[in-house]
Amino acid sequence: MLAAALASCGGGNTDNGAEVPEVITESGPLRGISGDQVDEYLGIPYAAPPVGKLRWMPPQPYGRWPGILEATQFGNVCPQQNGGAAIGNENCLFLNVYAPHARKRRGPHLPVMVWIHGGAFTAESGKEFDPSPLVEHGNVIVVTINYRLGLLGFFAHPAIDNEGHPRGNYGLMDQQFALEWVRQNIVGFGGNNQLVTVFGQSAGGLSAFCNLASPTAVGLFQRAIAESGSYAGFTDYLGAIVPVAVAETVGTPSVPSGIALASAVGCPSQTADCLRNVSPANLVGLHLNTFNFLYPFIDGTVLTQQPRAAFASGQFNRVPIISGTTHDEWRLFVAFEYDLSGASLTNSEYATAVDALYGPVISPMVLEFYPLPANPPADAASLALSAAGTDGIFSCPARLADQSLSRYVTTYAYEFNDENAPREIGLSTVSFPLGAYHDTEQPYIINVSYFPSPIGFTPEQQQLSQTMITYWTNFAKTGDPNSAGVPTWSPYSSAADQFQSLIPSDPTVESSFATDHLCTTFWQR
Repeated sequence: MLAAALASCGGGNTDNGAEVPEVITESGPLRGISGDQVDEYLGIPYAAPPVGKLRWMPPQPYGRWPGILEATQFGNVCPQQNGGAAIGNENCLFLNVYAPHARKRRGPHLPVMVWIHGGAFTAESGKEFDPSPLVEHGNVIVVTINYRLGLLGFFAHPAIDNEGHPRGNYGLMDQQFALEWVRQNIVGFGGNNQLVTVFGQSAGGLSAFCNLASPTAVGLFQRAIAESGSYAGFTDYLGAIVPVAVAETVGTPSVPSGIALASAVGCPSQTADCLRNVSPANLVGLHLNTFNFLYPFIDGTVLTQQPRAAFASGQFNRVPIISGTTHDEWRLFVAFEYDLSGASLTNSEYATAVDALYGPVISPMVLEFYPLPANPPADAASLALSAAGTDGIFSCPARLADQSLSRYVTTYAYEFNDENAPREIGLSTVSFPLGAYHDTEQPYIINVSYFPSPIGFTPEQQQLSQTMITYWTNFAKTGDPNSAGVPTWSPYSSAADQFQSLIPSDPTVESSFATDHLCTTFWQR
């Protein structure tokens, strides 16, 4: 059963630690670890350490390493916070390659999937995601990557931006540099460098959308999968993705300007030298105290326009796409903002919470369309705020993206609808039903460190997981998720407006998405 496979094929579960044959890369030879089903090559540096004068510079080639690289341990995670403390190291541009064991591999030149992790562009790393289920059951190669996070990855400041190099989107530049590494080196691992799928969830899903819209990503991938990636680039009212010049001097509703951030870390001189000498811990500490999310910028090179504008006009990298969301995305954020931060949201606090989420201009309309019921139960405010956040920040923007993309490329739209999906560690005390919240689809395709292990699927959920793995890996192979033995998934069209509902045990067609999420009555009137 798939649950047993998920439990048994985690990272580091190897066949007596046997060495796999050497692989030759541009930087030299390396050896990984042989597993019973999956061979792992861990902690491979794909770019020079972005430290010292290379902080806030585009990634540079790593060069050659001496001798044979023992690719048996993960590399450093990028600076970030964990439990309120700063962790990680700026020398963090590493990737990991997972390939079917030689005797399990079915055919040469396998499709390649490159996983971009989420974490609000401020947290997580490639090592938290073990793609063995995809590799083992889908006969693909999967690469997981680190990229610069927080203010080290996404920072706009005049002193740095005037140095004459691509600016602001250093994390996106890292992603593209890793994709270029894959193009140059993956053949040695048995992969097809002309059959690459970029995929990710949350900030990783938004990264997939940004790379679709990026002129500098042309030719780096042939498919894209964006899971819950619609939360910033497809709304006017959030004001999240702005031009570099705006980010430098004005900032966004959620992130102060680069000039203000420089002063806050002890650089009132506003010089690049001062900023490059600030400790990573201080930069991580600043973002902990001032913002939760970061976003890419319109920098004129990596991103020349909003992704939604690129998709609407057809000016994007035209490859087949899977795009989707979960039914109850925002319930996770309500849980973290309230229940896990001291106290659950009360009904009397509802209007204030809506205003904090959407601002004074549209919050009165949100309250009108998402009212509390008469004699509301104790969790009414949490569920109403969750619905408003899900619809306005994820679901309806995702539908807008699907409508634009499907005019130009084959687009497969889904909604993950398993209301009883396993919960991640630490969410057992939440005071309201979490449903199919943001993150819940991930363990169905990939092992995730912050979910229980074993995951504890029911037989019906095991079947859904197997179907999703088949969809994702078929898509990587052919640009079409369909094959014999799985429910048919038709491409999205604005006329039909149908989504594939990912529910146990067998996905089905969903025709009420727009109605359920108020897309046609409020968010996209």
